[in-house]
Amino acid sequence: MKKITTLSRWIFGLVFIFSGFVKGIDPWGFEYKLLDYLQSMNLGGLGILAALGSWLLPFAEFFIGAAILLCVRIRLTSLLGLLFMAIFTPLTLYVALANPVTDCGCFGDALVITNWQTFFKNVLLSAMIILVYVNRSKIEPVILGKWRYYRITIITCIYIGFVTWSYRHDPVFDFRPYKVGANIPEGMKIPEGKHADVYSNTFFYRNKQSNKVMKFTDTDYPWKDTLNWKFESMGKSELVQKGYTPPIHDFQIRTAQGDDVTGFFFSDDKPTFFLIAPNLTKSSLKKQELINQLAGWARVSDFKFVCLTSTSGQRLEEFKNQANPAYEFLFGDEVTLKTIVRGNPGLLYLRGGTIMGKWHYNDLPTVEEMTSLVSKVIK
Repeated sequence: MKKITTLSRWIFGLVFIFSGFVKGIDPWGFEYKLLDYLQSMNLGGLGILAALGSWLLPFAEFFIGAAILLCVRIRLTSLLGLLFMAIFTPLTLYVALANPVTDCGCFGDALVITNWQTFFKNVLLSAMIILVYVNRSKIEPVILGKWRYYRITIITCIYIGFVTWSYRHDPVFDFRPYKVGANIPEGMKIPEGKHADVYSNTFFYRNKQSNKVMKFTDTDYPWKDTLNWKFESMGKSELVQKGYTPPIHDFQIRTAQGDDVTGFFFSDDKPTFFLIAPNLTKSSLKKQELINQLAGWARVSDFKFVCLTSTSGQRLEEFKNQANPAYEFLFGDEVTLKTIVRGNPGLLYLRGGTIMGKWHYNDLPTVEEMTSLVSKVIK
């Protein structure tokens, strides 16, 4: 039993450390995930909870995991671990049943698992922490004396440093499909032998003679028979067979008129720069002068430089009046843009669809630095 308890303590501690770390180094990404949860439950107005939770939950996981692994205050920390699992195991069961989001986000972008896998993982962790808690008085510290407290203090300070850096910059470790070196067109392809998701669709058509509305499927709907049938509506699509989902499956660039111009930016090997600004109403303006300088340099160098945003209409016009941008605007999905670069705005540098560099607005290179970088890549 002692060996099983020790193994349970090690596994529980390491899983909590990993989970807390990969979410902690991407606080913006985890905040977006928590907002998804709140919005799915019609609680979008409680966004402050997502902001607080993106810091507190990963920290709690990391600290509890490290303390249990090092046997620091094992009676207290095993109780905290038990309470943590008592809250989140039923919650993940609800998520698995209701499926409000397809990705639980428990391991950030480092490891994506389904909602049911998350629930079963939590059941196993619950059993482990119960075993640790029951045998807490028999567990001997890994390190004796004050060194236990020194080590966990140092580890915690290093963790906080990583999290703070990642909050003001892009994540220290990038697990997203848009990391530097990734090729966007290749990431959108379905490999040979794989297939996309298969859906079943229903259609409702009105018979022009009887005036009755009838239901049809993909195989028999009378779309060619316009003399006898008139299209009324389309039912909700149902997933019949789960297929392969490419790492990048939602990248699209549209004009103000809704035209898809994504392929245009992958058609040659010239440097292309995208200023990524998911929401212009919340976009920082402190580097706007530098951004305009980079846009002017790109124009003179015959490079593409455009801003990708989800903001349109009156809000876009207000931003133009305020920032006086020296570049044009195209449009993309807000969630996708938030995934590419965590800063608002951030800069993406592409060549032939391959990501050569990306920067949070706090780290934007100067014109001289960008000139040197582009010259090295061309050589």
